[in-house]
This record gives sequence, structure tokens and C-alpha cells, in this order.
Amino acid sequence: MPEPASMLHDGFLLLGFALAFVLIFRRLGLGATLGYLVAGAVVGPQVLGLVGDAEQKLGIAELGITLLLFLVGLELNPSRLWRMKRDILGLGLLQVAICGVAIAAMIGLTTHFSWEAAFALGLPLALSSTAQVLPMLQSSGRLRTPFGERAFSILLFQDLSIIPLITIISVMSRNPADAGGPPGWLLGLYTVGAIAGLIAAGRFLIRPLFRLIGNLGEREMFVVAALFTVMASAAVMEVLGLSTALGAFIAGVMLADSPYRHELEADVEPFRSILLGLFFLAVGMMLNLGAIAERPLFVMAMAVGLIAIKGSVIFLIGLAFRMPWRGALALGLLLSQGGEFGFVLFAQAQQGLLIAPDAASLFGAVVTVSMASTPFLMMVTARFRREAEVVPGTRDGPQPDGSNAIIVGFGRFGQGVSQMLLASNIPVTMVDTDIEMIDVAAGFGAKVYFGDGTRLDLLRQAGADEAEMIFFCLDGDQITPEFVEAVHGAFPRAAIYIRAYDRRALIRLKVTPAKAVVREVLESAVRMARIALKDAGLSEEEINRSEDMFRARDRERLKLQVESGDVRTARDRIITEPQERGA
Repeated sequence: MPEPASMLHDGFLLLGFALAFVLIFRRLGLGATLGYLVAGAVVGPQVLGLVGDAEQKLGIAELGITLLLFLVGLELNPSRLWRMKRDILGLGLLQVAICGVAIAAMIGLTTHFSWEAAFALGLPLALSSTAQVLPMLQSSGRLRTPFGERAFSILLFQDLSIIPLITIISVMSRNPADAGGPPGWLLGLYTVGAIAGLIAAGRFLIRPLFRLIGNLGEREMFVVAALFTVMASAAVMEVLGLSTALGAFIAGVMLADSPYRHELEADVEPFRSILLGLFFLAVGMMLNLGAIAERPLFVMAMAVGLIAIKGSVIFLIGLAFRMPWRGALALGLLLSQGGEFGFVLFAQAQQGLLIAPDAASLFGAVVTVSMASTPFLMMVTARFRREAEVVPGTRDGPQPDGSNAIIVGFGRFGQGVSQMLLASNIPVTMVDTDIEMIDVAAGFGAKVYFGDGTRLDLLRQAGADEAEMIFFCLDGDQITPEFVEAVHGAFPRAAIYIRAYDRRALIRLKVTPAKAVVREVLESAVRMARIALKDAGLSEEEINRSEDMFRARDRERLKLQVESGDVRTARDRIITEPQERGA
């Protein structure tokens, strides 16, 4: 079969099976990751044999891991990273170190593996599944709570620890090809130099590039530039013999505090989702089900041991960091599974001749079983953990990096709204597409992100799932009733406020779920008229009477227009002739 036809054939089957199994597993509350793994196992050579060449697909799909690390980096603006330093360096370091050693000891003491192999297997199993845990935190609305931030801190340190773990496995390698590589101190120098070079490139090349694209208004070029940034950073690391994931992470960090962060997240997320799904499909295809079927009790026992050790260690570390015991237990259970980076490190250990392919398959199955257990553990223990989890007065207020409000459009109108909210101690995320306005705002100390706020995916990246208010303060008549309905359906907890361009827009938008629709020039027109009438010698009572008459007729007219949908309705309520002052 010709190669293009084969690619189409394989793509059709992989996507079809993935769609079916992910929908089923989501429906059962087991998560998408497990659905992809099972779909890969079913469609692969071990069961139906419909799709082959899993190694090649895995090589392509590893871009999904790279993009995942890029998105993790985008979450780390300096202020948030500094605020979370204690949890990242404390909770994260202790969790990876203690869990890695404990799991390696369990494997070494209960099996016939050498201690080198036990560490090559145990250290990767200390890592949890970022791809599984973060969506669970987002769907439960806990990602930006203190609990969610602690879980994120541990996951972040785990992601960062991939680099030293790869180095440790490389040092233990029995492969002569690896022995000819550069020494560890030289790799360290390469790493520091590459990080410094990437940061400099981000400041002097990448940011100006995004600014140019933003000025040109080329939406699709943002996607190209975003993928180029990730792949170029990863390629630099690959040339130096370092981790491509580290390069992608640094690329994300160097853009985390830029105005383009939310636009980049929205552009890269679809590629990350598809490629990460393909990664799990390829891992499922590569599982040696025959080896697993020969030792099912071993797989189950190792999975139970993994969950017990990680859950217990994280629970105790949480208590040491003065978490409530129910919160510490929830954290332990949430992070008790193995993670997707375990598959990457198992492959590294196999390449280094530390473990056999069958062992990689067996422990890949252990990771899979542990992933499947997490949703069940969280569901079974939910009521028990929730009994005293929320205590009045202990919940933190809005976090500095989070936002209770999103303002789309930072022109004259949006600036006034943002300052009123900030004056009331309400955190705000501001989004605009005007590069010049963003630069001017930065000169006055205001942080405005670049992005099209009329896209639901960008609003979600900006935190709309957690926001209490969303303001559309855009010039012109850009907001439609259909769009407002879509925003309300996607983010039902957020109250929607809209700046209406004119009366026609107001009439259209009045029947939407928007909390309030404000005509942009009404109050300023009334204010100017009041000043002029006062200068003309009218008393305050006469001015108030005139304003009350205008507002009453305007409200009555608007009510009738909304009911009829015709702007020409109730024309007789328009004041077109001078009114007697006593009328």
C-alpha cells in the first residue's frame, strides 16, 4: 500500500478507536488518558493488529510531551513562581526524592531486579500524571485554590525533575554507546548555556517577532510562530544532547510574562491535545500484553504497592507542611498514580540496557492500572474527605495570579471598568488585540495580554472557568446574541457585562443571558447636558426633572422595542420638541 494511503488508513483507525474509547471512559468517569491507552492496545498488534509501527508513531507523538511542557512553562510568570517557591522546592523535592527511593526499595526487595534496574524503574514511578491530574483539578474548579496550587507545585517539580532523572539513568547505563557521551559536568555546562541562550533569544528575537505578527493581524501566523518557537527550542536542546522537554519548558517560561501568553496557550493547546493523545495511543500499542497476561498478579501487586507508597508519603509530607489531614489525604490520593513521563524514562532505561523490553511493558502496565485507579479512589473517598474540608473563614481570597474578572477590550471604556474593579480589590485579567495599546498600558504599569477575547478557547485559557465576571468592552458592534449565549453556556458561573455600541445593539443584546448591557455614550451624554443646563441657570430641581423625564421615556421606549424587536417602535416617546418646565 502506498505510504500516503497507509498514513490515512492508520490515522482513520487510530482516531476512530480513540474517539470511541475516550467517550466511553469519560462517560464512566475514568478519564481520557486511560481511554487512549486501551484504544491503542486494542487497535495495535497485540489484539486486532489493525495498525502497526508503534515506534515511529511514538517518535512523532513525543511532540505532545514537548508541547505539554511548553504550556506548563507558560503558566509560570515570575510572580507566581516566586509565590509558589516553598511548595515547589519543598513539597515537590521531598515527594520525588522520598517516593523514588521508597518505590525503588520496594522493587529491589520484592523482585530479582538488580539495584540499578530497581532505581531505573522506581524513580520514574515517583512521577504522577500531569495529563490526568490537571484536567481533574480544572473540572472540579480547584486548580487556583490553595489545594490546587500545591498539587500543581508538585507536578511542576516532577516535570522539572525529568532532566536530572534522565541524567541519573544515563550515568547508570550499561550501553557502550552511552559511555562515549559527554561527561556529566559538561552536560551541566551545556544546560546552563542553552538556558541562557534561549532566554536571550526569547527577549531579543521571539518577543519582537510576536509583536510584528500582532501588528500585522495575521492570526494563522501566530500558530506557525508558536510551533516554531517550541520546536526550535527543543531542537537546540536535542543538538546539545539534552532534553527536548527542557527546551520547550524554557520557551514557555520566557514567554509566560509576555502579553501573548493567552493567545499562545489557545493556539498550541489543540496540537498538544492531539499529539498527547497520539502518544498514549502509541504507548498502548507498544504494551506487551502477552507478558502482562503471564504475570497479572505481579502487575496488580506492583500497582497497589505504588499507590500505597505514594499516597502515604505525600499524605505525611502534606501533614508536615501543615495541611489539614483531609486535604493531605486528598493530595496523596490525587497524585498516587504513575505518570506519562514514566513511559519516556522506561524507554531511556531500556535503551541503556538497564531493563529488558518485557520489564518496560510490565511496568508500563503498572502505570496504566494506577492511572485507572485514581478516578475510583477520588470518587470512593470524596464524601469522607469532604466532611470538614471547607471551614468558614479558612478559604483564601483571590490569588494574585488568578482573576475574579476578565475584561476584553482595554480602550477608554475598558480602562475605566478595570480601574473601578481594581480599586475594589478585585483581580482582573485584561485582554486586547491592539499592540500599541498594550505597549502604552505597560508604560503605565498595567498588564494587558494580547489575544482575541471573542474566542471561547482564549477566554478559557485566560481563566474564564474560574472568573466571576466577564466584561466585553469592545469598540463597535462586535458582540452578537449567539456569542453571548455561547459564552454563558461555556462559563455559566460568570456574570456577563457588555458595552453596547448603540441602541440597535442594546435591543439585540437585551434578550441574552448578559447580566447588564450598557450603552456606551448614554451616561456621558446625560452628564454633559446636566453641566450645560446648570450653566444656563436652571435649578438642580429643574435639571433632575428633565433627566427623570428623559430616562423614563427612554426606558419605556426601550422596553417596547425589545418586545417588538423593531428600533422604530414607540417613536412617539422620543422627545423632539421643547417641553414646558412644569410639565
